[in-house]
Parts: sequence; structure tokens; C-alpha cells
Amino acid sequence: MVGGARLTGGFLRFMAQVIAVLDFGSQYTQVIARRLREFSVYSKVYRFDTPVERLRSDGVVGVILSGGPSSVLAPNAPRPDKGVFDLGLPTLGICYGLQLLGHTLGGEVEKSTHREYGRGTLTLQGPCPLFEGLPTSFRVWNSHGDRLRQLPTGFHPVASTENSDFAAIHDPDRRFFGLQFHPEVFHTEHGTEILRNFVIRVCGCRGDWTMANYAESAIRQIRETVGKENVILGLSGGVDSSVAAALIHQAIGEQLTCVFVDNGLLRKNERAAVEKLFGDNFKMNLIVSDARERFLDRLGGVTDPEKKRKIIGNVFVEVFEEEIEGIGEVGFLAQGTIYPDVIESVPIGGNPAALIKSHHNVGGLPERMRLKVLEPLNQLFKDEVRKLGAELGLPHEVLWRQPFPGPGLAVRVIGEITEENLAILREADAILIEEMRKADLYYRVWQSFAVFLPVRTVGVMGDERTYDYVIALRIVESIDAMTADWAQLPHELLQKISNRIINEVVGVNRVVLDISSKPPSTIEWE
Repeated sequence: MVGGARLTGGFLRFMAQVIAVLDFGSQYTQVIARRLREFSVYSKVYRFDTPVERLRSDGVVGVILSGGPSSVLAPNAPRPDKGVFDLGLPTLGICYGLQLLGHTLGGEVEKSTHREYGRGTLTLQGPCPLFEGLPTSFRVWNSHGDRLRQLPTGFHPVASTENSDFAAIHDPDRRFFGLQFHPEVFHTEHGTEILRNFVIRVCGCRGDWTMANYAESAIRQIRETVGKENVILGLSGGVDSSVAAALIHQAIGEQLTCVFVDNGLLRKNERAAVEKLFGDNFKMNLIVSDARERFLDRLGGVTDPEKKRKIIGNVFVEVFEEEIEGIGEVGFLAQGTIYPDVIESVPIGGNPAALIKSHHNVGGLPERMRLKVLEPLNQLFKDEVRKLGAELGLPHEVLWRQPFPGPGLAVRVIGEITEENLAILREADAILIEEMRKADLYYRVWQSFAVFLPVRTVGVMGDERTYDYVIALRIVESIDAMTADWAQLPHELLQKISNRIINEVVGVNRVVLDISSKPPSTIEWE
């Protein structure tokens, strides 16, 4: 695999203030980073054992120790560089981070008699900068099996929950804080205020990290990195690849060629819409590659979602190789990879988080391609990508289009992918999107899509017995896709969508609604 020219640190050239989030493997680590950016404060996720010299050189002004699946009592538990606690910087430990503070600085941690998971009630016991302006009692979200039994020297208790006397602790002299709960998740009331108090009041951050600055720096870096070489970009028509294309095009113009691959896994009328948008409006070099037959042949009989993703990734690479031959000398493959793609796909810097899913656009390329990877968005969350796109002048309908997975409908057809199943899903999905637009709700939710279930159920249509497939509706509200809740739509709208799908889509006789949140479920089904 070849290394990539991943543009990850250029903004540090003009951003003197950085909040370091040390990653101990929590599924919420990057949610912490995302929350801090809501305050226009640049936060960066680092491997848990990053040397303190690196933190100093990056201009870190505060440190957050994330949660994690390990126990600090385990002999192989992840530990930070010992010098972290001697940096003289404000430090906030969350869940595992609190236990790490206690265990490392002389306190005692023990296995809890009752694992505390889910909602709890936090009761404040005294003043603390993190809770300034907040009520004395509110709901929080817990996820831990250990608890702090004895405080280290210098710390005092700030708040408790039903299962912990030390749900929040504070060492005012060293400006160390610990929270047993997760302030970064939406389930915690006032979590945003707690984190804001830490970065603004305690760390003294100015809150001046903007997408305008990011765009300026990224354009400069792209020019410096690419030089006179040509770049090929896989264009899907979605938000991420569109913003990446606009950003790179603004930086290097005609050196960029976009390739749109029709993989047979697109939504209804997708190909025509992309050709019109980018061919007519953006005036970019655009190649449309028809690879439908190849993708569907390779996916025949495959039901495992990870295998589907890997097959799709491999075929994409093949298609790009062929297109490159027709373009001439190409030095870079550009991708619209964003932070959540990287977060859920591979261990960032070796973090111990478990694999959730893989993405075809994350990772290395076959060495034979001899291409470098250009990913100018891979440190941005989705809402930041949209803000960047607005800075670049992209139209609203592109920026606020709902996210669509890289593998397309392959991960929304549960089980085997066939032409019949894809056709059923396309029609059902088109009806859902049409009705969401008519109800003026399409842009108000994060995602709304249909899922094909390989389950036949009995129905009655026109006084005749039917035995047809099930379509599931997944409609969620979110800000960054790291957490999500199902959208509670008007019953009349859901009824209309269901009736239309059952009446208009041949092969469907039942529609169900997914009312799961993330976590513990994911947004996509596969």
C-alpha cells in the first residue's frame, strides 16, 4: 500500500490554540472533538500515548482524556505519556479518563458492584468552573464498569450519581477535572455547556477557528502538495465528493479530472442528475464510466456486508486504473473522505477502538497504481464540510443533500444483491424522498432512506393473498452522524409513504419503521 498525502495538519500553521483529545478507544472520542468545534475551537484527536513534545509543538492549550473500553486495573491498560500530567495544562478526564486520573495520581479505582450504563441523575455538591451557570441536578449518560473509590491528593468531589460518589472531581491548583459520565453525547443534559466551560473559561480558547481559514489553508496546501501533477477524483455527486472537487478545482483547475462511476447501485435517476449538475454548472473535466455490469457480477451471491464493501472498493480501483490510462500521467487520487469515515473504519494512529465498518474510500491503494492519496476533508465533520462548501459557493441542493453511503444501495439491500431487489428498493426510496420533499422535511432530517429486507410476509391485496418483501424506513435526526435519534414524523405522512410504496412498488406488501437510536444501533443497516 502506498502512503497518502493526507492534509491533516496545515491549519496548525495559523492556529496557535489546539485542544488535544487523547484517544483511549472510546466510540465517543471523536464526538468530543466534534463538540469542541461547535465553539469554533480547533480540536485534534491524538493517539493515547502521543509524546508530550508533540503536544507542545502543536500549540496544545488543554488536554482531554477520552473514555475507553479498558479497565485501568488491567496490566495492559492504555496509558498516556507520563509527562502529560506535568504539562501544566488544564486536563479533563472523561469516564476512563477520570479513572486514569485517579489511578495514576494516587487515588483508588475499583470494580463497581453495579455497572452503570445509560441515563443517570447528576447532583452537584459544590462550585466548579465546569458547572458554572448550570442547575444543581440534571440527567447524564453513563457507560462504565469501574468507579473511583478514593480521590487522589488535591482533588475534591464536585458531583455524584446514583452509583458513584465521585461522578465529577476537581483539583483547582492543577486545573484537573474528571467526569464519570459522558458530556459529549446528546443524552447528557447541559453537556455542551460543560465542554464549553472547559475550553473557553478554563483553557482560555478564543474560538476563532473557521471554515474560511480552513479553505484558505487547504487551497494553499493542495497547490504545494500537487505541484504540476494531475489529480483524479471519484465523484459520487454527494456532499463530500462535491466539496472536495470544488476545493481541489479552485486550487489547481484543469489539473483535476473527476470520474463518476455508474456502479449499478445508484438511486433513481442519479446518473443523469450528476452529469447535468457537474457537466453544465461546474465546468469541470468529467468522465462518466458505466461499470454496472461488472459491479453486479462481482456482487452476485454475496450477502456479508463487509465483503460487499471490499468488493465494491476493489472494483472501484479497477475502474480508476482503466480511466487513468485514458487520461495520461496522474499523480494523485483525490477522495472526499471525511472524519467520520476514518473514525469508524480504521484505528486512528493505532487507537484501540474496535472496527465498526469499512469504507471503500479509506485506506491505501494497490502499489501498482503508484498514486498518492489526496484527502483534503479528512479532518472535517459533515456539518463542517457543508460550511466549507458554502465558502466555496456550492449550491444549497448539493450541500444539503442527505448523505449517501459510498457502497450505495449495496448496503441498503440486506442479503443478496439482485437486479430485482435493487429495482424494488430504488422505487421505494424514490417515493420516500419525494414525500419528504413535499412535506418540507427532506432538509430538516439528517437522513431518510429505504432498506430492502430479504423477508417475505403474507399480505392481502385485492382480496388475494400475497407473499412479498418488506421495506424498512430509516429516518434520523443528527448533527454529525456520530449520534442520531429516529425522527418522529407525522403519522399522516408515514401512512402516505407506506400506502404509496405498497400500492406502487411491485413486490412489496409491508412497510416498517426503524425506531432505533445511535448508539447502540448504526444509522445504516449494514
